[in-house]
Amino acid sequence: MAGPHLIYVADPMCSWCWGFSPVIDDISQRFGDDLPIRLVLGGLRPGTTEPLNEKGKETIREHWIHVHEASGQPFDMRFFDREGFVYDTEPACRAVVIARREGIGPALAFLKRVHHAFYAENRDVTDGAVLADLAGEAGLGLSGDAFLQALAAEETRQETWTDFAIAQRAGITGFPTLLAGRGEGAEYAIVTQGFQPGERIVPLLERWLEAIAAGR
Repeated sequence: MAGPHLIYVADPMCSWCWGFSPVIDDISQRFGDDLPIRLVLGGLRPGTTEPLNEKGKETIREHWIHVHEASGQPFDMRFFDREGFVYDTEPACRAVVIARREGIGPALAFLKRVHHAFYAENRDVTDGAVLADLAGEAGLGLSGDAFLQALAAEETRQETWTDFAIAQRAGITGFPTLLAGRGEGAEYAIVTQGFQPGERIVPLLERWLEAIAAGR
């Protein structure tokens, strides 16, 4: 991207990214086109095949409690009553990749919709049919069948795994991660690795943009 911009590395089944969702909303509303955002899907647990065991559930429960306390975001704890749930984040990432083809606005809106469905509504966003329903609810403009075809397409799978590779090559191991860039060829600066509230992030970005405008 030319000019100041952000790269947001996230996963639709990352609880801290759900906690960070209002911050991304704040950034989008505050800066708009003056600070465009590029979304990269990080791949929290892509390709997982083993069902979540009780120890795993307990670890996740602790994360959810901490995210709720830090961000106020809602969680539906009925999730932990599920048996045999396979926590594979790759299908949901593929779904967000499809939304991203419509532009960054639809991508961020759909990411938020998937977050809410998984964390606050206890919907199974590893299920293609559920993802297709969410795409319809988000108004992506694809019929259920068209969305499912795109979800199953090898092109979509490759695009998604390319995102994962980009995040890995950049050394990003945790989400959310927010990077700031000045333009083509310039190095990126880390805004945050992990959750931070909007009252910390937005003023930081304001000062950064002011410094760029002043030629510093």
